[in-house]
Amino acid sequence: MKTGLDVLISSGGGALRGRRLGLLYHGASFSARCRPAPREMLDAGLDLRALFGPQHGVHGETQDNMIEWEGGTDKDTGLPLYSLYGRRRKPEPAWLAGLDALVIDLQDVGARFYTYIWTMQLCLEACAAAGVQAVILDRPNPLGGLAVEGPLLEKGFESFIGLAPIPARHGLTIGELALYLAARAGLPAPDVVRMDGWSRGMYFTDTGLQWGLPSPNMPSPLTALVYPGMGLLEGTDLSEGRGTTRPFELAGAPYIDAARLAAELEGSAPGAVFRPHCFQPTFDKWQGLMCGGVQLHVLDREAFRPCQAAAALITAVRRLWPRDFAWRQPPFEYEEKLLPFDMLSGGAALRLAIEAGRTAADIAAGWEPGCAAFKAETSRFLIYR
Repeated sequence: MKTGLDVLISSGGGALRGRRLGLLYHGASFSARCRPAPREMLDAGLDLRALFGPQHGVHGETQDNMIEWEGGTDKDTGLPLYSLYGRRRKPEPAWLAGLDALVIDLQDVGARFYTYIWTMQLCLEACAAAGVQAVILDRPNPLGGLAVEGPLLEKGFESFIGLAPIPARHGLTIGELALYLAARAGLPAPDVVRMDGWSRGMYFTDTGLQWGLPSPNMPSPLTALVYPGMGLLEGTDLSEGRGTTRPFELAGAPYIDAARLAAELEGSAPGAVFRPHCFQPTFDKWQGLMCGGVQLHVLDREAFRPCQAAAALITAVRRLWPRDFAWRQPPFEYEEKLLPFDMLSGGAALRLAIEAGRTAADIAAGWEPGCAAFKAETSRFLIYR
């Protein structure tokens, strides 16, 4: 199959040839030849004038949330490079001046709280205000496009990790999501350079493409598969495995008995198992301390529901160690008041359900009507079947 970037390059640049272009990209924006998007576009004769980068920088050089980076001159191309995760998260009008189109080539991971999709929305808004065309080079949703899961973002909980009422696992490609977000906000529809050969039932490992880290703690397609659920752990005192070689597959804390937790979780996660495991993070939460915990193993990706698995895990830890477990406190992703867990889950409902002792299966059943409504609402924006 071909990504939107490869389709663009194989067409010689298509309708973008002769136009003055900006490019929003990151370290996973590369071609089938594993060459960076800016180099491919320049070698194809496209008139690239400026570069833009999201959270983590264009080479994945910044590690975590709220670690900003600043732009300058790109050393590889000599082009001006603007940071959209520093003093500004939305392009300034002056940055877009002189451009005919802003090309966006970002590898999303299919989760609402992954910031790249919101950087894209802010770029769509800036392009509309500046009269600049927005062009999306589409890439696969690593989780496929059939399953939608998790709580929807509630009004009043908007932040840089959620600006629209979509589920935690949204089931759209970044191109489809751009069409939906633009229509919802009353913005001009972006042009989407479609992939060739992708269908909704394909996970990333089915594509034949090479995986590049879209962010430092997203080392493999399996990480992406568990992330829409296990990313919620960032809103707790539990280590989500940052500082290990298995981020988001591992979870734990020094106060946890690994075997006891795994036994409590037996049978709680359809399509997966939690195995007892101990680990010592080299950075981030519980740095340098031995953590008891679990490793999440996905056995059946079709049956696996990452949000339900994470709800089961947090519920079990809170039930077994109520005096030790804690919700993370602000600030988090530029928000000073909202609880980070509520920001990640999209509202207070999931946290309150966990505190009330509801089972993960019961909680997950409550998400189904909202997810069904979202699928119906977005059906007209689907590009692939």
